[in-house]
Amino acid sequence: MNKLNARFAKRHLLSIAFAALAVIAVACNSDATATQVPSTTATVSAPASTTTPEPTANSVIGSIPKATSASELSTSRTIQHTLGETTIEGSPERVVVLEFSFVDALASVGISPVGIADDNKRGRIIPRVAEIIGDDWVSVGTRAQPNLEVILSLEPDLIIADFQRHSAIYDELSELAPTIVLKSLQASYAETLDSMVTIGQALGKVELVNARIEEHSKSMTALAEQVPNDENRTFLAAVVWDEGFNAHASEAYTMGVLKVLGLESAIVQEDPYAELNLESLVAIDPDVMFLMVAGDHTLVDDWESNPLWQNLIAVQNESVINMDRNLWSRFRGIIAAEEIAKDTIAALYP
Repeated sequence: MNKLNARFAKRHLLSIAFAALAVIAVACNSDATATQVPSTTATVSAPASTTTPEPTANSVIGSIPKATSASELSTSRTIQHTLGETTIEGSPERVVVLEFSFVDALASVGISPVGIADDNKRGRIIPRVAEIIGDDWVSVGTRAQPNLEVILSLEPDLIIADFQRHSAIYDELSELAPTIVLKSLQASYAETLDSMVTIGQALGKVELVNARIEEHSKSMTALAEQVPNDENRTFLAAVVWDEGFNAHASEAYTMGVLKVLGLESAIVQEDPYAELNLESLVAIDPDVMFLMVAGDHTLVDDWESNPLWQNLIAVQNESVINMDRNLWSRFRGIIAAEEIAKDTIAALYP
């Protein structure tokens, strides 16, 4: 299959799979199974050669079952999540969220949380989300160590926590309010959407969530159509700081968004992240690098005078592009995906 045909095949899959989302209406119910966090040990490899079209926005979203319609929700219902099941009464109105992807999920349907684990830095809420949720919410501390006393003071009727960060305090959180635990920190793009479906059930807002996911599918399809059919470069996104270069591999959330656009990940592996040194980066040699810079000084500053760095294809072609870390690494979610996709299109095809 040549590049052009492969490209059209991908976009055809995009349309079919997004349409499939509208038909699968009841699969996400009480029989849903718990999601497991993937292993964090894997070997970095170059993209595998294949004629099978890569997953795209529609094929990813088409695999996410819609939440049960509002008419099927009882006043009291049991929500399946990664640590079991939680009974929720009515439609929660005072929601505390302990990860940014959950803020995104609420904002996507116009709901403002009463408390957010914002790392004590309100500026980490990306602008488009901040415009929706306003400023009438309370910081409940860091995502790694939320403040339980502050959460209790907010009298929440629902807490949404992250599997990786908060499993150890699930029982304590459940004593404060009904709590559901979902994947966020290491979630893929598809898993983030899956979590949004569960959140819709928990909120009793399934019709709003289903409509928003369908709107998202149309937005991502339109953005994917702006990528030239002959785009064949490899792409790498990475968080860089003074002591590390943390590359996002094919299964990471950010690379999942780029895959939706039809862009090929430079690192293909099950593990979502890979710590690289300069030599391993040279071995991968991506055509384009999106860097999310943390701090005033990073490893890249040290590498810039090194011939190995200077000979990288992305460096030689001036295709090393800095992106906002809050949006590209911390946030995740439907709104974040749309903003990342817009940033990508603007940076690559001005």
